[in-house]
Amino acid sequence: MSIAVVIPARAGSSRLPRKPLRLIAGRTLLHRTIAMARAATAGLSDAQLVVATDDEAIAAHAREAGCEAAMTDSDIATGSGRALAAARQCATPPRYVVNLQGDSPFQPEGALRAVIASLEEGAEVATPVIALDWPALDALRTHKIRSPFSGTTCARAPDGRALWFSKNIIPAIRNEEALRQSQPLSPVWRHVGLYGYTLDALARFEATPPSTLENLEGLEQLRLLELGIPVTTVPVEPPRFDSSGIDTEADITRVEALIAVHGDPTPPLQPC
Repeated sequence: MSIAVVIPARAGSSRLPRKPLRLIAGRTLLHRTIAMARAATAGLSDAQLVVATDDEAIAAHAREAGCEAAMTDSDIATGSGRALAAARQCATPPRYVVNLQGDSPFQPEGALRAVIASLEEGAEVATPVIALDWPALDALRTHKIRSPFSGTTCARAPDGRALWFSKNIIPAIRNEEALRQSQPLSPVWRHVGLYGYTLDALARFEATPPSTLENLEGLEQLRLLELGIPVTTVPVEPPRFDSSGIDTEADITRVEALIAVHGDPTPPLQPC
């Protein structure tokens, strides 16, 4: 086994307690994430799917779906830390670890597979990004008026290396009106919160305390850049609808309304 796809599923959440067990249009958040991950890794004989949790009921719910569950310490503060703890419990250490956020079951189609492919091509860390067209950029700007720390953008080099991530919209755009007339896509990339690591890069990351810039932005991936660990960004197509995480009751209501209009993007839960 060379790829551990880990779904961190912590019980504690101040805004949405026992979040992994909450229903969204009749299916739990955790079962939706497992179904998405299982469909994305179908055919990969060297990939293992694991739910990393600190709660026995959540572990039992994962096993109901035929998914392995690893018990991890409640004191682990981040999803990446929980992913590393689960990977270290594997009988054979994985070469790669994918941290698939347990509260984001509506990832862009193909994002997980694209991250795995990037790791296999030599990336130390890989994460997806979406090129925003001008209407999508306008929508993000409007959203940030209400929720300035919701949504992350990325500045990237032509070879795909991440230069920076920010809760601000980057880069700033001079002569925007002329640029709008000349091309359909804006120069802004939206980051999708899915990470793939080599086991060594993840261990180095977790062994280092949070940095000042990381704390200011509230973005743990900035620690990787400050450590000099290159982050490869992988362009993916936009999802059927907003791929933001589920953090509040309002998020559940919003997503259920989107499912009612656009259909349910979560595939059926296939057996292992």
